[in-house]
Amino acid sequence: MKKILVTGANGQLGSELNLLSKIYSQFEWIFADRNQVALDNLSILESQLESVNPNIIINCAAYTAVDKAESETELADIINHLAVEVLAHWSSKNNANLIHISTDYVFDGTSSIALNEEALTKPINVYGKTKLAGEEVCLKQNPNAIIIRTSWVYSSFGNNFVKTMSRLMQERDSLNVVNDQIGSPTYAADLAQSIMLIITNSNWKAGIYNFSNEGEISWYEFALAIKEIGGYNCELGGIPSSSYPTPAKRPAYSLLDKSKIKKTYNVSVPDYKQSLKKMMSL
Repeated sequence: MKKILVTGANGQLGSELNLLSKIYSQFEWIFADRNQVALDNLSILESQLESVNPNIIINCAAYTAVDKAESETELADIINHLAVEVLAHWSSKNNANLIHISTDYVFDGTSSIALNEEALTKPINVYGKTKLAGEEVCLKQNPNAIIIRTSWVYSSFGNNFVKTMSRLMQERDSLNVVNDQIGSPTYAADLAQSIMLIITNSNWKAGIYNFSNEGEISWYEFALAIKEIGGYNCELGGIPSSSYPTPAKRPAYSLLDKSKIKKTYNVSVPDYKQSLKKMMSL
């Protein structure tokens, strides 16, 4: 029986994979939090991997506090870059398959068309830089790895935009939301299913893939959809990013082109609203 190690087990994607694992009982699953597999402690990481000895690693763990990363540069780099090097090296040496999750923040946001896997990377914040460094070292140490770039992840688990907006719309009469950052949300449950399609497919094709839900929207439009589905009465206003300054700059446009994953693995990508309805009805 093949053993799957999921790092970042308590995060949004890790939690969705945990739900899904009940259906995939042909695998032995190990869901590791930071105590079992410490991506922030490089001195013990390799020995922890040895003791689990997985056939497949799904690396969902990441330092994702985008604004905090601007001041916690070293920690972000250890988790998003140097730990990935250890995972990739170990998986290559031990002939294990590695799926590593990355982000749309590897782009600078100056595109006006959906970005494919070959698009030029040029991150504009520390989080994006550390994630790109992780991608590069991942493929260098293990050319057989698969990297999945995703964006705007939400789920019924953890903290995310959908949950925050739902709560605020019930607490307040009005809210302003940024309307000049364009992309597409990703329901973590959809991403988890796509990962399992890859793992259970006999055709393992290494490289970078994009995955997010279908749709080209701003955060403001995403909030409008949350309001509509939730039936909230809160008044919403759209504002430019310049009116809401944050320590880290965000890409203005980071819509991902999903053609490659659809074609290679026959992944069907739901529309963002369809998935949002599903999550909000749970």
